[in-house]
Amino acid sequence: MMKPKSVAAACTSCFLVMSLLCSFISGDQNETSYESLSYNYYEKTCPRLEEIVRSSISPMFALDPTAPAALLRLMFHDCQVQGCDASILIEPSGDQQFTELDSAKNFGIRKRELIGAIKTSLEVECPQQVSCSDLIILAAREAVALTGGPLIAVPLGRKDSLSTPSKHVADSELPPSTADVDSILSLFAGIDMTIEESVAIMGSHSIGVTHCNNVLSRFDNENATNANMDPRFQTFLRVVCPEFSPTSKTAEATFVPNDQTSLIFDTAYYDDSIAGRGNLRIDSEIGVDPRTRPFVEAFAADQDRFFNAFSSAFVKLSSYRVLTGNNGVVRTVCDKVD
Repeated sequence: MMKPKSVAAACTSCFLVMSLLCSFISGDQNETSYESLSYNYYEKTCPRLEEIVRSSISPMFALDPTAPAALLRLMFHDCQVQGCDASILIEPSGDQQFTELDSAKNFGIRKRELIGAIKTSLEVECPQQVSCSDLIILAAREAVALTGGPLIAVPLGRKDSLSTPSKHVADSELPPSTADVDSILSLFAGIDMTIEESVAIMGSHSIGVTHCNNVLSRFDNENATNANMDPRFQTFLRVVCPEFSPTSKTAEATFVPNDQTSLIFDTAYYDDSIAGRGNLRIDSEIGVDPRTRPFVEAFAADQDRFFNAFSSAFVKLSSYRVLTGNNGVVRTVCDKVD
């Protein structure tokens, strides 16, 4: 078991998957089918796009092994609030004092500047062609691949938003860390995701860490949230995350790895789920719920099956509620609206 760390700047929150749940059943925004996207969207306008993204990101991963989890989380949190439109990159302007990034639930969001740096390079190579929202998706795709996961073919052609929602919208749409199997299955079913794909996308927790302020919520109601928890692992969590206030600075700054190989995208997450070593309620419950356990066991035994199911789920998530055509723009600078 890896030792816990306590350096806030290096950590990545547990909300890699939880952050998507609420918005996927919201019907108050325009939705665009991912059939509007294309696998060869930039073939003529920016043919070296994927090469440039990969060459920009690879050195960063070597210098900061926590960067992949941060980029994957960045994608999920962007897609959660207002869809996959790069609104999470926009800095406040004019009378707007607080944006979605100021939400407390976006604590620990990192690597926004890396997306901006890639965009700067692309504006030289192929100006005003590649959207920031596509770059977020491609960066997350590379994060998975460069940590040992599959290289996912993703359709492109998203456009960027012209505005960023307020922190209050993000507060309401980013869910808590206490989601259970019922909520996950029903919410992901709303975007045509199968049970197998829903369990696969939970594999995002294969990399990254969980902050103690989210772990502590498991001990608020032990009968409801501690099912399938190995007693030794529970002791470990209580030692690492003592009973200080979940909102304290110590709870926010202290964290534990998501699984035994938290820098490698593999199936160890599912081994831990079966063994009762899940950091969050959902991490533990999928290992015992009769609807999800067969897939947890299958993924633990067959990495190729996990990778295939994860790839399918990743495409669905990254293509949900996107802007295409005249519904959005291509921002020339990712953190500003032109």
